[in-house]
Amino acid sequence: MNQPDTATQGAKALDADAPDETLNFQIQHLLVATEHILRRHPAGINELGLIKTLQKPPWELIGEVNFGEPDKLYPVHFLLFHVLYRLRDQLAASGEALAISPLVIQLRKSAVVAGAGMPDRMDELRKFYLDLSKYELPEDAINRMMDDFWAGRSGYRPAATEAREAAAVLGFESIPPGFDDVKQRFRRAVMHAHPDRGGETEAIQDLNQAFAVLKAHFRT
Repeated sequence: MNQPDTATQGAKALDADAPDETLNFQIQHLLVATEHILRRHPAGINELGLIKTLQKPPWELIGEVNFGEPDKLYPVHFLLFHVLYRLRDQLAASGEALAISPLVIQLRKSAVVAGAGMPDRMDELRKFYLDLSKYELPEDAINRMMDDFWAGRSGYRPAATEAREAAAVLGFESIPPGFDDVKQRFRRAVMHAHPDRGGETEAIQDLNQAFAVLKAHFRT
């Protein structure tokens, strides 16, 4: 599949300096590729798995991603979630729902009758990710936004299924009784996953995301 040069070097498929028409062109390619990938993963796929699949042939829509630097990861994450929320809107009319979270992205049959509206109400996350002006943010704004988001100032609270999936990433069989248990398990998991011990940066990213979800779950 031939893609423009911006799709094959670094993370240029998500280049914040690209003109609007190029960005829209990339979004259209990502919409097609993402729906195709999700239909081949009926049990769902996490954000990291989706990124890696989009990096490989035949898509090659995302270049190398630095998972250890939020300002480098942010535009990739933002545009991917922009595409997911657009895809969710498109699929609602055909009676399909799209579960969207970093830990599980999955196509499901909607309980809403086709044509009866969106599968759920307009929420703040959807509003944020559909606003392409949020694609370009300075590093300090990205870090502040992440702190605010996971501290609960956005009003976000993960669903029970998302909290259970986050707990499973950290090795729990169910949601633990308290956040202290999460902190202890997270510290041990990060030590084992550290690159100096043969782990991978991507594994750390998964653990960080799971920890953040449970932090939001347990906040008072």
